[in-house]
Amino acid sequence: MVSDAPRRALLRALAAAFGGLFVSFPSLAASTLRVSAIPDESPTELQRKFAPLGAYLEERLGMPVEFVPVTDYAAVVEALASDRVDLAWLGGFTFIQAKLRTGGRAEPLVQRDEDAKFTSKFITASERIKGLGDLKGASFAFGSPSSTSGHLMPRHFLRQAGVEPERDLGRIAFSGAHDATAAFVESGRVEAGAINASVWDKLVAQGRVDTARVHVFYTTPPYYDYNWTVRGGLDPALAERIREAFIALDPANPQHKAILDLQRASRFVPTRTANYEGIEAAARSAGLLE
Repeated sequence: MVSDAPRRALLRALAAAFGGLFVSFPSLAASTLRVSAIPDESPTELQRKFAPLGAYLEERLGMPVEFVPVTDYAAVVEALASDRVDLAWLGGFTFIQAKLRTGGRAEPLVQRDEDAKFTSKFITASERIKGLGDLKGASFAFGSPSSTSGHLMPRHFLRQAGVEPERDLGRIAFSGAHDATAAFVESGRVEAGAINASVWDKLVAQGRVDTARVHVFYTTPPYYDYNWTVRGGLDPALAERIREAFIALDPANPQHKAILDLQRASRFVPTRTANYEGIEAAARSAGLLE
């Protein structure tokens, strides 16, 4: 029998060859932690963010870690429900979908401290648009239909402001990801859009959006958003070790700080299903849950 050490060395070599993605073999499936994430940013950015976290989890848990990319939000939910992934980075709305799809078996483990008070930003390049009421008749971009911060909660706050998207907006587009929404607005493809506040801040910091052209005209009230969720049926002891590994990330440790920075997190804290009841209520009110 081949020992674990050479197999892990081979895994790391293949990971390097494939740009940082962790890949697995069928023979390793039973002892490999399979991880996925909603594609709320470009595939290359998701890969860049996960690589050091995957290495950390592999070392901390003493088992190989495989990143399983998906094409859309629904695929993450289905992968959790069908036991094809063990751990997934979900938005609040995607977690509610996973909870319902798995009969309540999917369990949220941790969230970033920032996720208890998350916001969305409404952006535009138009001088005419100064508030939510000015969006009537305007073309508008949401992110993915299953995005909490790029669709559900912006829709919720639009409706609270008396703007019914299908009735009042001129044209609705779904960009598929937050960075794509910013590009839609900057290019003039749409007059305004809604974007995850954290991604907006990152795009501004990296100089990837022209703030002389595109600006924020409204920030939503806070709500719960992202979390790391494990599939139903995962060994509870392993789930607890995963939770402890995230909580152990210490911003005072330079290596840990680099991981936290990529996750745009000050630290990870425990979370629970009840935190996302407001998200579920908003989704039901908007008619986005069957």
